[in-house]
Amino acid sequence: MAYIGQNLDRFSNVEKLDAITPATATGAGPYNLTKGGVAFTPSSADTMVISINGVVQYGNFTVSSSTVTFSAALADADVCDFIYHMGTGLLSTPVDNSVSTAKIVDSNVTTAKIANSAVTDAKIAGTISNSKLTGSGAITINGSAVALGGSVTVGETKPTISSISPTVIENTQTAVTITGTNFISVPIVEAINSSGAITQADSVSFTNSTTIVANFTLPVDGTYFLRVENNDGNAVRSSTALLTVSDAPAWTTSAGSLGSFSGGDSIGTITLTATDSTGMTLQSGSLPGGISLNTGAGSSTLTGTESGATADTTYSFTIRATDAEGQTADRAFTITINLGANNSGQFN
Repeated sequence: MAYIGQNLDRFSNVEKLDAITPATATGAGPYNLTKGGVAFTPSSADTMVISINGVVQYGNFTVSSSTVTFSAALADADVCDFIYHMGTGLLSTPVDNSVSTAKIVDSNVTTAKIANSAVTDAKIAGTISNSKLTGSGAITINGSAVALGGSVTVGETKPTISSISPTVIENTQTAVTITGTNFISVPIVEAINSSGAITQADSVSFTNSTTIVANFTLPVDGTYFLRVENNDGNAVRSSTALLTVSDAPAWTTSAGSLGSFSGGDSIGTITLTATDSTGMTLQSGSLPGGISLNTGAGSSTLTGTESGATADTTYSFTIRATDAEGQTADRAFTITINLGANNSGQFN
């Protein structure tokens, strides 16, 4: 039968089936419905268009599974012009980018419709809750196995620094003991001065997780922050400058005898000098009776009038110079008191 328009089998949801061969022996049917030689099951008789002898049939046949039966018998002389199965819409396959979110009914995209490995990280918004994790497997977090759907408290194991000893060193290589927690053998230890310059320790020895010893050679005086980095990448920097690098006081007054004096006489003023000294103290020994140490910044003095000696006596003593950082330098001195005949109880 002639018609106007495009060939029906060009519509994507219209399927052209194989024509049946009417036969007197078969009569009204049933006749097998096939497409390309394969059995075809239509959705209903209402979606079928069948033309026999140039006449489109309507309401005069039924379908059951993949067969069709007519209400009147067919004969060998009859001719089946075509059989079309019409879909539920004009197009069975939408064109690209034509199906919007609004056209998809809520809760109608099933698991079977999602291809394996089709959901990428970029398609997951926010986080996945524990309730959405299924299975009997586990994942490992910081060395701990966590069952899928379970939970774990995750925290970084960072080292800490609580104290160091000594806190003041000179420019020459010095061992500094660092006390803290979570040290891992063998960490990197750095000293950072106020300008941000970083000096790595010459060597580090690991005692245990709470004690390490770093050998530093720091040529620039100043205060330093300390940084410890474990071999797992976790690190800590002290919140304050813990280490001070400073030259100890340096004596300019020579060690040894400060002079000989007669008993009962004034020794005048003897000046003791040490660079960077903020004060001096009598560390050991004793001064002659009546002699006192007068401390001052940079220098101190010995003054007074000798008293109490009963014989010629050499007094040995050690003076300690201390700087602002608490560093010290000791120097040994002597003062000799001579009594002579006049003070010995003898007659002239």
